Parts: sequence; structure tokens; C-alpha cells
Amino acid sequence: MEYMRFKRKFGREISFARSAIFVVISALIMAVNIKTFVRAGNLVPGGITGLSLLVQRTLMKFAGIHIPYFLINILLNAIPAAIGFKFISKRFTTFSVLMIVLNSFMVDLIPSYKITTDPLLVAVFGGLINGIAISIALKGRASSGGTDFVAVYLNRKFNIRSWNIILGFNVCILLIAGALFGFEASLYSIIFQFVSTQAINTFNKNDHQITMFIVTNKPDEIEKEIYSQTNHGATRLNAQGSYKHENRTMIYTVISEDELSDMTSKVMAIDPHAFVNVTQSMAVKGNFYQKPL
Repeated sequence: MEYMRFKRKFGREISFARSAIFVVISALIMAVNIKTFVRAGNLVPGGITGLSLLVQRTLMKFAGIHIPYFLINILLNAIPAAIGFKFISKRFTTFSVLMIVLNSFMVDLIPSYKITTDPLLVAVFGGLINGIAISIALKGRASSGGTDFVAVYLNRKFNIRSWNIILGFNVCILLIAGALFGFEASLYSIIFQFVSTQAINTFNKNDHQITMFIVTNKPDEIEKEIYSQTNHGATRLNAQGSYKHENRTMIYTVISEDELSDMTSKVMAIDPHAFVNVTQSMAVKGNFYQKPL
């Protein structure tokens, strides 16, 4: 009870502090990854980050002009940030901009270091670390900017997993990079981006929906708890057990995957004899509540 009162009183401050910590950690991981795996393998990571590196390298190679990475990255992120501010949320965009600025300055400040020169290892582990960094930012209700704004907007607008769509866009950028700087690095960059995308799909549970089927004798308490904890509704179905032919109630509801563990614990606390079946929901159409960003 004391914890709940504390959370209600300082919930906003705790949420802001949590987002800030996640953003700083994510920006640091991404910057280190760029200065180790990405640049060691001469990779283009895709998205606005990759486009920034592509512009920087193009200007250096064909015009002999060196422009700091942070300046290019911030300028290219301006339009997606404006879109995020209008269509997603002000808070999400603010923390995403903080992520962009921190990452941009860290990339210029952190010295380069080659962990390995094997291009396949660079592509696989660099992509994995990049995906983890983006997932941490998303966990803190922020993003790394650029195409992440598009992915989050598509997810919240249409309730779809949009990261593979962004992967297709990034492949186009990487093929352009291949035409300018050689296809070997470009093809390894596609591996990098593929691994990064799959890491995000694995670790980012915010946009994963889970279907719960709950067979119980205490439907009223469980339905009340579902709505109280997740703001999701539920559908009640009359059922009968095939063994004892007792009348039961089956509750059908769809929640976010990151809510599953707490919700399952609360259901079993209300009714220890409940039967719970959980399945993955590939797509949800209709009015599905999503937590404000």
C-alpha cells in the first residue's frame, strides 16, 4: 500500500527519471557500437544514422569536406522529429531528441577502437548491439530518431509490427551506399540491419500483443483486475468443463506482452484454480488501448 501511494504521488517524476536513464544508456551503447563495430567494418547501419554516415563519407570522398557527424545527424533528424512531435507525442519526441543529441556528441567524443576486423562478426554483433540499444530506448519510451519515428507511428496507428517495413527502407539506403562505396560493405551492412531488426522484434515487447484465455469461477474479480491494471477490456463466454461438466466462465482478452507476467500473477492470486492459456497475437484490429507515449 505504501508503495502504491508513493507511486501515485511521484509516478510522473519516476517515469521521467526512468526515461532519462534509459535514453542515456541507449545513447552510450549506440555511440560505442558506431565507434567500434560499425566504423571498424566500414558499415552503414541504415536509417537516419546510416544516412548521416553516408552523407559524411560522400562529402569526404568526393568533395574533401569534413562535416561533424553530430551536425549532419541532427539536421537530418529534424523533419522526422517534427512528425513525431505532431503525430506521436511531445514527451516521446523530446526524449528521442535527447537521445539523438547525446548519441551525436558521444560519437564525436568517443575514440575509435577495433574489437575485430572480421566483417561477418562485425555485422552480426554490431547489429545485435544496435538492436539492443534501440530496444532500451523504446523501453524508456523514446527512440533513436529517424526511421524509428516512422516505425512507432505505424505501430500505434495500425497495430502492426512495423520494423520489417523499416528494414526494407534501410536496404534501399544500403544498396545506394553499395553503388557509391562498394557492395561488399553494403551487403555486410544488410546483414547488420537484419540482425538489428530481429533483435528489436525480440527484445521490444511494447508492440507485441498477447491473447489470454482464462477459465475461472471468479470472472467479476478478474475482469475488474484486467481493466484496472491494463485498461484493456475483456469478453466473457459461458463454458462447461468436459470432465466434470461444471459450468465455468472463460474470459478472452488481448494485452501487451510486457503486461503478461504481472497479469498472470494477479489472475492466479485471485483464483488459484484458474486455467490460463496464452497465445501470440500476430495483428489486432479495432479499438486496442495503447499506453500513451
